[in-house]
Amino acid sequence: MAGGFLLEIRRGTQSALLVIREADRPSWPVDVSVAADCLEVRSGGSCEAAALPAEVRLAPSSCRGLRRLPGDGLHLRMRLSRPPPSADLVCTVRESLKPQKNYVVYCQSCGDIIVKDRKFLRVLPLPSENWSALVEEWCCHPNPFARSTLHPQHDDCFLGDTFFLLNSGNESHVPESPMCCSETGHHASQSSSYLKSKENTRVICKRCKTMLGEAVSSDTIKYYVTEVIIQPSEASFSPTPRSQFVQSMVAQCLVELSSARSTFRFTVKGDNGKIYILIWLLNSDTLLVESLGSSSSHSVFTLFGDIFMPSSGPAGTWNAVKVLYQPCIKSRNKDLADAWENDIGVHPIKFPSETCLELLLILGLSTTSLPPSLRRMNSFQLYSTSVVY
Repeated sequence: MAGGFLLEIRRGTQSALLVIREADRPSWPVDVSVAADCLEVRSGGSCEAAALPAEVRLAPSSCRGLRRLPGDGLHLRMRLSRPPPSADLVCTVRESLKPQKNYVVYCQSCGDIIVKDRKFLRVLPLPSENWSALVEEWCCHPNPFARSTLHPQHDDCFLGDTFFLLNSGNESHVPESPMCCSETGHHASQSSSYLKSKENTRVICKRCKTMLGEAVSSDTIKYYVTEVIIQPSEASFSPTPRSQFVQSMVAQCLVELSSARSTFRFTVKGDNGKIYILIWLLNSDTLLVESLGSSSSHSVFTLFGDIFMPSSGPAGTWNAVKVLYQPCIKSRNKDLADAWENDIGVHPIKFPSETCLELLLILGLSTTSLPPSLRRMNSFQLYSTSVVY
């Protein structure tokens, strides 16, 4: 099929939207035939067919709403003749770490070993970042935890929403990071001392100089899940393309938090405290099927770039998370960002500032790869991010 196609399937409703993309020089009229296991397009005396993956079967009699949108191609809605296979559960960092096992922490960018062969006796979840403020509301007497800190011992691993805490101890593989003493701000303005403090507590990979996390105390380091890979000692390290890894980890965080906290709106903050992106999770039951076709124009609609798409041939399938988003850099959407920040129904998630910019770039590139009619919903931009299972 010269122009290729994009099939967006919702598992919950067993419905699908089919977009048959326009070729470089479309010839009209066009006859479209939909079978349970393939699509066929006849135009200008030629006939091209595309087979669907084995797990996807359509119900041809349910086709409706055929229309052509200039720049997009042909849009057609239909139902599935049978439910697609359910998506395997994503194995998150929280679920994969087990006590009494040895783990190695790698830099995701270069594969350098950060923490070698560490055995965790306890793997414990941390409360939300605002837990101390909630205690103030719950207690009718002074906060009993005001002077206490949640810092792991040498054999502990504490898990947060987007990070985990490890005790640095005497671990020689932990990158050195100069600490800024608490009195730094006494001789400078509050904002400048904050920036200086954050800069001095950054944990940097010795090999590639990527920020991995922050030193939160003299013996505790926070590692962000988007910057490191933690896996059992007996497993071999396998590099993952950066864009694919960031998309997958962010998608996992959104799905896990929306399920645990019943929230679907998120502010993405950098380690500098600034809001970079507003995200509204639409659904996590999407299955995407995409074929590039043979047209030289197919790159306009490549949803996940060369990392995910086959160069030619059969269609590829991916589980996906679908979100709406608004960028907030350079004071864009400031009023909306302020409103979301003060809304208790919005959950903040924090990553390194550089990763927030990476994520914003990934979102923008993916949005421009979609057919124009699918790029926006109200004032938000639309994006489907892959989840690796």
